[in-house]
Amino acid sequence: MSRTVLAVAAHPDDIELMMAGTLALLGRAGYALHYLVVANGSCGTAALEREAIVAIRGEEARQAAAVLGATLHESLVDDAQVYYTPALVARVAAVVRRVRPEILLAPSPHDYMEDHINASRLAVSAAFYRGMRNFVTDPPLAPVTGEVALYHALPWGLKDPLGGAVRPHLVVDIEDVLETKRQALACHRSQRDWLDASQGLGSYLRTMVEMSEAVGRLSGRFRAAEGWQRHNPLGFSGEEFRPLEDALKKGVRNLFSENEETPVK
Repeated sequence: MSRTVLAVAAHPDDIELMMAGTLALLGRAGYALHYLVVANGSCGTAALEREAIVAIRGEEARQAAAVLGATLHESLVDDAQVYYTPALVARVAAVVRRVRPEILLAPSPHDYMEDHINASRLAVSAAFYRGMRNFVTDPPLAPVTGEVALYHALPWGLKDPLGGAVRPHLVVDIEDVLETKRQALACHRSQRDWLDASQGLGSYLRTMVEMSEAVGRLSGRFRAAEGWQRHNPLGFSGEEFRPLEDALKKGVRNLFSENEETPVK
């Protein structure tokens, strides 16, 4: 298995909001970085026609990926069409087989928005089916072998759909790459006013920084951080396969207790 990481998210800017710091660090550690943004951003406007906003957001995504040195894969559907269907699983699975990631970063399965939740499910299933001979991807690609470790980012707002806090299993120190993360997010210029108006964020970039600082406080150690929940490795890898932790070493704090598989309070 090559030292490759694939980040899967629902919309352009989702990766930059919740994953880009960890990606930047993995790139520094020698990993090849890949982006798959499942939806093309077609609903991210109150003023433009579909074709115009899709073109704008596609270019913004390319610029953001370039900040991190990542390869951007073509989006698969329009916004609000990120459903967990056999057809879409087959298309995401084709990307997984093509990239053959050692690390797969996915959205939280506990998110306020259905597109995000479904993108998480698509990524998990695509990785699970990567080696199944009789699972046919779109386009058809041969199954691949090797372990893959799945990590779920925290949801935007750090809360589940019912408002409960979502606690990370792992916390990654991103203070040294916070400016890189900010630069990547700033590429999504079309979204600043849109999100301020539609979701009341006030300041797109400042909210990202404040959330990174909040996760840093959760760590009890870092000033700015991203949080991750490790997906159950059953069917994906051995219990001891922990490539993210091995790559980033002292920049990761594991919030699991030593004696039980529940987060430390």
